[in-house]
Amino acid sequence: MKKSKILICASLVLTFMAFTGVKAQQNEPKFGIKGGVNFSNLYTDNVDDNNVLTGFNVGLFAKLPVTNFISIQPEISYTGKGAELVYNNALVSGTAQFKLDYIEVPLLLVVNVTKNFNIHAGPYAAYLISGKTTNKSSNGNYNFQDNINTDDFNRFDAGLAGGLGLDLEPVSFGVRYNYGLTKIGKDNSSSNFTSPDAKNSVLSFYAAFSF
Repeated sequence: MKKSKILICASLVLTFMAFTGVKAQQNEPKFGIKGGVNFSNLYTDNVDDNNVLTGFNVGLFAKLPVTNFISIQPEISYTGKGAELVYNNALVSGTAQFKLDYIEVPLLLVVNVTKNFNIHAGPYAAYLISGKTTNKSSNGNYNFQDNINTDDFNRFDAGLAGGLGLDLEPVSFGVRYNYGLTKIGKDNSSSNFTSPDAKNSVLSFYAAFSF
């Protein structure tokens, strides 16, 4: 009888230790790398036709648990934005590609809906490190490539990010949309950028590895 009680107690202790060990692992901070592909665009009333520009993103992240199902996730990444724009108005006509490269820092609230599925959202801030334009039109009356450079764009960008994630530890996958809230072009007479009201719009797909 004593042996049975001892075995039962031992089993309960081991079960409790295993359960608390799993919970401890779930509540541990995680760090990792992530990267993927971007499909970016600019939204503005002055553009008649706009085409998606393909780029990439790569960076680092930390996942800091607050509860068993809520985490804070800061990130820092190198990300490509921009668009291929077709202009046709009274001032200018032609086709150009705008490639804008940023260092971006999102701060996301991650909610684990299930063990393997999460939704995340939060603000982001970004700093423009390079801006390149390419004139693709052979009959346009404005040479974007010669007239527009990094100085025509605002250095800082900010907006909102939101997406869905699938966690398959240590690998995860996700889709995210970034909605820019700030104008990318400088709103002054010295700027050569013809659409200063344009803002960034980016749909990205990514894969991540945590450790």
